[in-house]
Amino acid sequence: MPTLEKRGHPRARRAGQSDSVATVATELRFAVMRLRRRLARERHPDNDLSVSSMAVLYALNRYGDLTVGALAAREQVQPPSMTRTVTALVDAGLVERCAHPSDGRQVVVRVTDEGRAVVGADLTRRDRWLSRRLEELSAEERDVLRRAAPILQRLAEAD
Repeated sequence: MPTLEKRGHPRARRAGQSDSVATVATELRFAVMRLRRRLARERHPDNDLSVSSMAVLYALNRYGDLTVGALAAREQVQPPSMTRTVTALVDAGLVERCAHPSDGRQVVVRVTDEGRAVVGADLTRRDRWLSRRLEELSAEERDVLRRAAPILQRLAEAD
């Protein structure tokens, strides 16, 4: 019979964790994953890019030009996988490879105007959906989420 941990049971916990931490972890994981899936369904109808391709466009749009290695590290994938993703985006005209400003052995990846337009359309659609849902909440609930957003971001970026 599977253990509670293998089934993701709310009462499952690791050694040394309190019931409350384990419960929060389970509930938060479930809520974040459901929200992520729901937001993924709100993507622009003309957008047929993969989730990983969109993640690269988002990263370049937000952080500026990055090397393939930096993109791979940011997205937590192997460099050969990132190279394939970047190549597909270059072929689609959404990003371009450029000379590195200080290291002639490297190239940087830059989002094109067309890539920015794809990101913009996608973000606008998803933000509109989420804004409508947030309007249904009380001011106190929105404040809790506003304060939680940087904490969730910090969790997502932790090693």
